[in-house]
Amino acid sequence: MTDSGTFQSHMYGDVDLTNREIVEFQKSIGTDIGTVLDIFTEPFWSEKQTAESIEETLKRTAEAVSLKGEMMINGVVQGSVYPNLRKDCAEKLARMDVDVHPIGGVVPLMEQYRYAELVDVIVSSKMGLNPNRPVHLFGAGHPMILAFAALLGCDLFDSASYAKFAKDDRMMFIDGTFRLQDMQSLDCNCPACRGITLEGLRKTDKNERIRIIARHNLYQIKQELSLVKRYIREGRLWELAEIRCRAHPAMLDGLRKLREYQDYMERFDPISRDGAVFYTGIETRGRPVFRRYDDRLMTRYVPPTKKAALFYGEQNKPYSRFFVSDFVNARRQGYTPIVLSPFGPVPAELDEMYPLAQSMFPTIEDTDTENESDEFSLSFLEKYFPEGAVSGSDLEAKYGGEPTDDEMRENDANRVRAVARYQFGIEAAEALLRGELTFRKSRKTGKIRNVFSDGEHVLSMRAGDGFFTLRMEGARRITESIPAPHMRVRITDDAVPFVSQGRNVFCQFVTDADAGLVPMDEAIIVDKDDRPVGTGRMLLVRDEILSMEKGVAVKTRTGSDEEGED
Repeated sequence: MTDSGTFQSHMYGDVDLTNREIVEFQKSIGTDIGTVLDIFTEPFWSEKQTAESIEETLKRTAEAVSLKGEMMINGVVQGSVYPNLRKDCAEKLARMDVDVHPIGGVVPLMEQYRYAELVDVIVSSKMGLNPNRPVHLFGAGHPMILAFAALLGCDLFDSASYAKFAKDDRMMFIDGTFRLQDMQSLDCNCPACRGITLEGLRKTDKNERIRIIARHNLYQIKQELSLVKRYIREGRLWELAEIRCRAHPAMLDGLRKLREYQDYMERFDPISRDGAVFYTGIETRGRPVFRRYDDRLMTRYVPPTKKAALFYGEQNKPYSRFFVSDFVNARRQGYTPIVLSPFGPVPAELDEMYPLAQSMFPTIEDTDTENESDEFSLSFLEKYFPEGAVSGSDLEAKYGGEPTDDEMRENDANRVRAVARYQFGIEAAEALLRGELTFRKSRKTGKIRNVFSDGEHVLSMRAGDGFFTLRMEGARRITESIPAPHMRVRITDDAVPFVSQGRNVFCQFVTDADAGLVPMDEAIIVDKDDRPVGTGRMLLVRDEILSMEKGVAVKTRTGSDEEGED
């Protein structure tokens, strides 16, 4: 990839070259990805000046597209610090035949540690861009910011800072940049520093010292990028970003600013992950998983009774196995057991579900988290329990003990209905679970494995996250009762024979999908006539699927021609 010289021209003076000449030159030297001569927008520019410069950038981009030939082209999103202009510019670029979308004009923000504004810039740009094109964050090269930038949706990075800093005797580390003259020790074992003492490095010839520090800086960047990739594979990028953002107060500002975009981020956040939610501080409550739980509990929960018994015990999970006698005592007196946790209220029926059972919080709760969870709990109790709530410890204990077989069946039915409502919606759950419910349980754990409604196998419960996988009979019940597009992914006629045999659904064969489905959600794969041909798990969201020409959209679990057990 080659740059066009926009930033250098902006910083050091005009270059007497046109956009056409620069694009043609990049083609002539065999560049794979060329860059438009865009207009760099400064953070201090007025909205009017910024808007006018964007118009010129868009004209030059259109010209570059007409000239690019076999070369890929960078369409740079500009817009200073104005989210509306960033999004508008991104939307117009998304309609052009460009290949990569750098976000430009951000170096001053990073140099001035204006990370909260950087969040506005990146997220507003992402909102307008075509999701099938990679996003490049121009000028991002400090290891401290890479995890956070990746969390915001940036795929590529570049920066000359590793060399510029080296010329000034500045060394990059994950927790900041330090001048060689101010350092007290050289605690680094990278290949560049290995065997060198701090005093030895200071006495090294200037040019050799620059080379050593530049190599050190590159190793720091490479090591952090490798770590970011590992955390992405493990589904723990939020955790890494939260840890990294504590390296500097301005980074923490950026993390807190990101909470304003919780709704947008929730659209792309998987319904569950393999690992647990690790709490790193009050900012953890800004993760989309908290917003999703709040929203679904307040819209999809149906209480078994009109009064609640409250319990405390965050470390005792799953709660229904720890508070056995207490929950029995509460239920026999007409109360619904509710555990108050850092997530807020947790009905006993949902206590094995992700992220409630798969989370770790410190035993000493901070005031901010306590206040937020208490506020949410109060709203929940006021909505669902008109006859009030009492502390479980204040109830008479004479009704406790082990649940009877009939009570166990009722508890299982309540659990199945509550999880299905949370996962699929109230109406879909009612369609799925009509008639008599029976269950098949694990002999080892006693947990529900399969759910039968009127003798038909409709759901299987996953041991890992407490959610359900959808069987074909369950899919048919939902499509018969709930109008499209709820839970649907519609495919072309060409793909139907393959999906019905259990093959995965590829993006190019999808004609539409429910916009409410998130990654790892259960999906019903249907033909053009809304007939179920398979069930599976979403890997992408609707906007991504419809913009992609390759890749798996839904990982098919069961096709209509090969129904069987999990």
